[in-house]
Amino acid sequence: MSAEKTKSWPAGGAAAEPDEWRQSTSASGYAAGPDGAGGGPADAAARFWSVRRVPAALTAAAVTAGVGLLLYDVVAVRAERPAMRWRRRVADELAARPLDDAWVLSAAGVAVLAGAWLVVLAVTPGLRGVLPMRHPSPDLRAGLDRRAASVVLRDRAMQISGVRSVRVTVGRRRVGARAESHFRELDDVRADLAAVLGDGIRELGLARTPELSVHVRRPPAKG
Repeated sequence: MSAEKTKSWPAGGAAAEPDEWRQSTSASGYAAGPDGAGGGPADAAARFWSVRRVPAALTAAAVTAGVGLLLYDVVAVRAERPAMRWRRRVADELAARPLDDAWVLSAAGVAVLAGAWLVVLAVTPGLRGVLPMRHPSPDLRAGLDRRAASVVLRDRAMQISGVRSVRVTVGRRRVGARAESHFRELDDVRADLAAVLGDGIRELGLARTPELSVHVRRPPAKG
């Protein structure tokens, strides 16, 4: 595990002797360890796929309504009835407007965007809020909600001496912690946070161990 220490400098720009109350921030980034605790690509579980009920329902409803209306109009024409006004209007507009017309280009752009959106939904797994966990059996799959993981890590961080408040964000590849410390050396608080959160991340049992970023600062002065 590697760490980079950020030094603080006084307003004049010259280096000064270490002073607990002059130092305002302490930040560090930690990469996942070589053991990875199950985070290697060999045993990384695949992401969960979203059912995407809302997009599927909207697409099915739009296609059903359009096809049903068109089929009704075709049957009416076959029964020697006049075609619906909207279909005659569309046919006249398509016959009269050139391909570089603004309305034609706008409709084509909307159709392309809608098609691209549906393709993206079809080929991406979704469920970004669920992190895959390690599992001993291929028949068993487990996932952890990112918000639940954030709460667990935040509770651990609040137990560290000197931490006044902390916000933990859990992503698929990185965990970020931003804390405020009202006493103790910021580097010491940051080191304790890195150790405690590192152990907490490994104990979550995630299939891919995320990197850890820790940032500690003094609370803003009042008055």
